[in-house]
Amino acid sequence: MPDQFTTAPEPGDDSGCLRRVMAVPLVILYAIAAFCCYTALITRPSGSWDQDAYGAIALMCFLAIAASALGLLLTLAPPTVRRAMGPWWLAPPLVLGAVAATRWVLGG
Repeated sequence: MPDQFTTAPEPGDDSGCLRRVMAVPLVILYAIAAFCCYTALITRPSGSWDQDAYGAIALMCFLAIAASALGLLLTLAPPTVRRAMGPWWLAPPLVLGAVAATRWVLGG
């Protein structure tokens, strides 16, 4: 019977551990992007003269898109992470990025 401490693991056998390790930064990035999206969606300008609110909306949309892009890059760039994480990890940054871009384009 082989000893688990002396035998080398099979190649590609670390996907469960890699999934848990990569889930932490991805969830943090997605939470930041969701917060920025939420803030951009609930911010309402008082009028056409309220440039501070428009600036806050643009900033929150930019930050949401940046956090989503970074999360998407972390998921797609390394092939081992892409295989370990699965395709559903691509949905949150795509949805959040699309919502933020739509809010940015539509403005107030």
